[in-house]
Amino acid sequence: MGEAVQRRFLGLTAVVAALGMTATLSGCGGDTDSGDVTLKLVAADYGTGPENSSEKYWSGVASGFEKEHPGIRVDVTVLHWKDVDREVAEMVKAGNAPDIAQIGAYADYAKAGKLYTADETLAIRTAANFLPSLTDAGKINGTLYGMPFVASTRLLFYNQKLFDQAGLDAPRTWDDIRDDATALKAKGVEFPFALPLGQEEAQAETLMWLLSGGGGYTDDVGAYDIDSAENIATFRWLRNDLVGKGLTGPVEPGKLDRAKAFEEFAAGNVGMLNGHPTLMNEAEAKGVEVGMVPLPGFDGPTTGSMGVADWMMGFKENGHRKEIGEFLDYAYSDANVLEFAEEYDLLPVTGSASAAMEADKKHKKLHEFLAALPNSTLPPFGKTSWATVSDAIKKNIGSAVAPGSNPESVLGEIATEAAQAEAAE
Repeated sequence: MGEAVQRRFLGLTAVVAALGMTATLSGCGGDTDSGDVTLKLVAADYGTGPENSSEKYWSGVASGFEKEHPGIRVDVTVLHWKDVDREVAEMVKAGNAPDIAQIGAYADYAKAGKLYTADETLAIRTAANFLPSLTDAGKINGTLYGMPFVASTRLLFYNQKLFDQAGLDAPRTWDDIRDDATALKAKGVEFPFALPLGQEEAQAETLMWLLSGGGGYTDDVGAYDIDSAENIATFRWLRNDLVGKGLTGPVEPGKLDRAKAFEEFAAGNVGMLNGHPTLMNEAEAKGVEVGMVPLPGFDGPTTGSMGVADWMMGFKENGHRKEIGEFLDYAYSDANVLEFAEEYDLLPVTGSASAAMEADKKHKKLHEFLAALPNSTLPPFGKTSWATVSDAIKKNIGSAVAPGSNPESVLGEIATEAAQAEAAE
């Protein structure tokens, strides 16, 4: 999941499910003539402990699939989200690729010719059901390799109690953020606006601000455009109007990790920050009343948001194209998609499951996140250079808002590294 959705984007912690936890199922043999077929599935764990490990979910999916498809075994291995991408990379390098992987990155494998396309595996109805904003990020040269598995979006969160005490309304513009943060600081709020540009998830926080400033990581044709005029203006504003005015708290943004910022918000010490559904639930469980609005922009609320996703992919190595497709078609049923999304406070990736969640009052708290998903912009996951660029952003972007910094220079250096990485693809 990468930033993804969780991890990365969700920052959840999980335990490594014991290797060898397997679920067996069966199904019809596909491209082979040897009778029973065994599919190897490796998936990321989105849980916070054994009680909600994703292994339980995949075992359930496996059991249901078994009843409908005698002849196919599916061996399920669930690994901590911090480890799963590396473990799968090592499997592939050793010539022992899984048949199906649910992880945070697909581009390197697709570029190397190791993955089936969605057209080669999925039924038309399954592929057509994905939300377009997500499939766009799963394509390379117009071909879908990374099938979105789960998604999330971001909204601006504010502490309703602190806002009420300061007599404030929800922010709609950047000026509102500055003015509200100023009032919160005067009331003694420790982090008026938490701006986590530390290395943990700086690439995500950065993208949210770039989008709200009318920019982004890429231009209209998908080329990197990191040091655009819009992006430079955004970071000048952050430097001058938030950080420079002492409105971001006692930890400088370049050293503030997202996990720390979220912890402080749940503890009631943060006035505003950019958040996701898991934080909403964690904060409310600790008695923080959470207000939520679309990301404020320079002139008003932004019409889109940052989206994040993790990916499903089918590897060619074992030749199980047909069986992989049958399993994925089953896994992407509304019931399965909704079960996973509900368990981990994430968003479904299909149109039909999204509509079902939107119509269900029990998911009312997620409706604003759902509304942001169709117009969301995801990081450029389809670029094999993205890992390098993301790392450069994590390491350097915090310095762009430091007092006396030169945002144009910092963004320019990252842009140069991005151009070199893209040329090497």
